[in-house]
Amino acid sequence: MLLADPQLVTGIAYLIEAALYLPVVVLSLIRQRGREMTAYLLSFYALVAALLQVAQGWWFLGKFNVDAETLLFLQHSGAFTLALLLVLLLRAFAHVEFAESLADAFAWEWLLIGAGLSAGLIVLIDRLPYLPAVVWTNGQWVLPGERLPFVLAVAGWVLFTGGAIVTLRQAYRNTRQALHRNRLTYWVPILILTITNDLLLLSEVQQGSNILRLAATSLIGYTVLTHHLPDVRQIVRRVLIYFITTLLIVTFYVAGFTASQYVFQAIPGYNPLFIGAVIALLMALIFTPLLGWVRRLVDHWLHMDQADPGRTLNEYGQSISNILDMQRLASIAVGLIMEAMGLQRGFLFLVDRQGGSEAPTTYQLRSVPGEGEQGIPPLTFAEDSPIARYLLRERRPLLQYDIDLHPDFRKAGEEERRWFTRLETEVYVPIFAKGEWIGLLALGPKLSGNRFTESDLITLSALANQTAVALENARLVDDLMRLNRELRETTRALNKANRDLERLDRTKSDFISIASHELRTPLTVIRGYTEMLLESPEADETLRTTLRGIHKGIMRLHEIMDSMFDIARIDSRTLQLHLEEVDIAALVRSVAAELADRAAQRKQTLAIKLPDLPTVQADPSGLRKVFYNLIENAIKFTPDGGKITVHGQTTTSDTGPGEMVEVVVSDTGVGVDPTFRDLIFSKFYQPGELDKHSTAKTRFKGGGIGLGLALARGIVEAHGGRIWVESPGYDEVHFPGSDFHVLIPVKAHVRSITPSTPQP
Repeated sequence: MLLADPQLVTGIAYLIEAALYLPVVVLSLIRQRGREMTAYLLSFYALVAALLQVAQGWWFLGKFNVDAETLLFLQHSGAFTLALLLVLLLRAFAHVEFAESLADAFAWEWLLIGAGLSAGLIVLIDRLPYLPAVVWTNGQWVLPGERLPFVLAVAGWVLFTGGAIVTLRQAYRNTRQALHRNRLTYWVPILILTITNDLLLLSEVQQGSNILRLAATSLIGYTVLTHHLPDVRQIVRRVLIYFITTLLIVTFYVAGFTASQYVFQAIPGYNPLFIGAVIALLMALIFTPLLGWVRRLVDHWLHMDQADPGRTLNEYGQSISNILDMQRLASIAVGLIMEAMGLQRGFLFLVDRQGGSEAPTTYQLRSVPGEGEQGIPPLTFAEDSPIARYLLRERRPLLQYDIDLHPDFRKAGEEERRWFTRLETEVYVPIFAKGEWIGLLALGPKLSGNRFTESDLITLSALANQTAVALENARLVDDLMRLNRELRETTRALNKANRDLERLDRTKSDFISIASHELRTPLTVIRGYTEMLLESPEADETLRTTLRGIHKGIMRLHEIMDSMFDIARIDSRTLQLHLEEVDIAALVRSVAAELADRAAQRKQTLAIKLPDLPTVQADPSGLRKVFYNLIENAIKFTPDGGKITVHGQTTTSDTGPGEMVEVVVSDTGVGVDPTFRDLIFSKFYQPGELDKHSTAKTRFKGGGIGLGLALARGIVEAHGGRIWVESPGYDEVHFPGSDFHVLIPVKAHVRSITPSTPQP
């Protein structure tokens, strides 16, 4: 039979063993996302190992016509090549995936050494017939020339295997995080299997079969292609617990059964089955306490964590529930978590959502330092950042291990990755309240050096949920205190601005007072001499025309000085009203007649529709100035062909001084912006362009000194009345118009004045 041929069976076995490498090649190429270099090296490693097995299988099947010595040298050269690939693969795994540079990870120096040794092998093989029969001897040991390539291959294997061991040792020493160390720990059995396989091969104890290398290659594929590897400590823990428990049970059973036979076999009616049942019952009774004792013993040996989640949650919730100070909350909350779980460090960060409907949404992490701690610089990252997207979507802890290695986080910004790395923590737990991300806990590593288990992460999520309420309350208090500080600062700024404005207003008032006093005397002198020259019979017509122009300008200056003088007296509360019975209707008609020519120049209609109104106790000169300014402003801000109407009525006020006369000056002009309704009554307010000089009394929107409405308000309020404006708004196209209302009490109700006549 064909299967009875040992050569055939061995050859087929080697080919089957070679085929078992193919799944590693295929899977490494399919699942290479984020691990391209490591996956390619693993594929090449498995492919070379498979080809060596194929060559061995073909040789046994008679398809590879070389002698046994050449086949053995091929196996030794393959071990040398695989050792080189192994050190490159380990460096790529330990450096590229741990955020080191690509050049350092690829280890060009190892490639150069491998290339040099390979070139040396080729030269030796080519020059083999010319080598001496004995290359070296010390009398006891002899190195034949034909064995020199073998020696060089073994030396290369020793060099590269030692390099792999040193690389693993350095990577483990430089890695702080437990999950990374756990990932590196899987390379210990890989190296043990590989070195054992190659030693058997090089010592020629094992001929062709590389079953240990196949196991090592499969374990490499599992380690490289699996992101979350099982915890080696937990595996060792379970194995030890199982082994020790089984050993104790077997020992107890054997000792008990042996002792029972020695003690009870002389008793009549001795039944071994009964004794065995009693021993089994005793074993069942002690199994649970024994298992607990073994677990505690193994946990003590392996320095496993002994945290109590229920107790931790209870104590934590009671400790932070009533804390409203943000800094104290951070100190106590982080301190309790660190103490309960045995952590080296921990931080609490507040999350501020920024941006709006138009601006892109970003999140800023700002630390809440505990007492005596320095704050960490804030981090701002976009909503589409892989880290932010994970925390917002999953709402569960994120490991630094995942940020370092998982392909989903490869696109995270370099600044974000550096910021999280500088924290030197291992887990980030988001804090949510009412669906909003409000905080983040950054914790770890553990003092014991252990990794965070799934139970630990569940406990941290529960702690974060308990922190959410306290953090939200503390944030509200913190925001309130911040707003109060800002309000105090704003109040101080406003008070300073008010003081500055008051000082400026006093300066303006002082200027008005000084200017009105100092300019009145020279203007009176100039006016007097000008009027004398106008009355002189010796002046010709040309001179008279010039003098009339001068006189007109002087009268305009007098008008301005009078207004400034009145404003100064209003500001200093020294305005004296000379009260007498005044017919407002007659006074308004008199003012309208004075301004009729100006309205006619603009083709405007000036209509006085005043009914019979009661006389009022008022200062006629002051009221004249009020209505003069109102009608003049109406003419100025009404376009050509517009209409100005003055109407009035008698009204009463329950809260005011009793019966009052209301006069309304209406126009069809540009109107008044609602936001400026109070501002237009302030001193020196200019509604339009400042380049329109004050002599433009009839020009549309002509300028002025900005004292007319301020003077009108001061005089009206001095009489105990009120003045205001009503207008739909400002519009130079449709001209909505405006209504200026003046309320004057019939009986004198003077305030803020020094009266010159007795008040009835």
